[in-house]
Amino acid sequence: MALLYRADLTPGKLDLIAGWLPGRPWYRGPAAPQPERVSAFRFDDPAGEVGVETILVRAEPDGPVYQIPLTYRDTPLPGAEAWLLGTSEHSVLGTRWIYDAAGDPVYAAVLAAAILAGGTEAAEEISTDEGLVSRTPAMSVRGTGTPGADVPAVTAVAAVKDADPTVITTDSLTLALARVLDGALPAGPALLWGERALAAVV
Repeated sequence: MALLYRADLTPGKLDLIAGWLPGRPWYRGPAAPQPERVSAFRFDDPAGEVGVETILVRAEPDGPVYQIPLTYRDTPLPGAEAWLLGTSEHSVLGTRWIYDAAGDPVYAAVLAAAILAGGTEAAEEISTDEGLVSRTPAMSVRGTGTPGADVPAVTAVAAVKDADPTVITTDSLTLALARVLDGALPAGPALLWGERALAAVV
């Protein structure tokens, strides 16, 4: 379950994405984008410490859709300065360090688990004064693996090739992440599927 809050985030996620996106080697939009959220989904961090959200955005009307997974942390991730979009002030949780999740081992672990064990997006609940309120996720995803399958433990990201697809090499497996959702992922059975293939274990 992803626990959310009715809160303000300053600067907002789209503001941070707007400043970060033009520096990506796979980006092909305007120099000063005004990203528009197309959809989003979340995964659970089993430890309950790191927020994991994938946002799909367009940088311009009728432009391609970009897949941008983010992780939200309450302290900096050591050694991940290259993947930091910036910090933001959350009106409930305080300062959040927001990362391109390609460089975060928690994202690699939950993505691999979703793909190999047939996982889905997390259920979402919003914390309110009246208690927890369920919210329907904006989109659904599913891994093509088998529920209950063994998933190699991922504890570190060894290397990231920041291209399209982005290739994430961990200490136990390699993942490919589609960035521009009109391209292609490596063929194979181990995929995360939305309306199209979003990521793969390769």
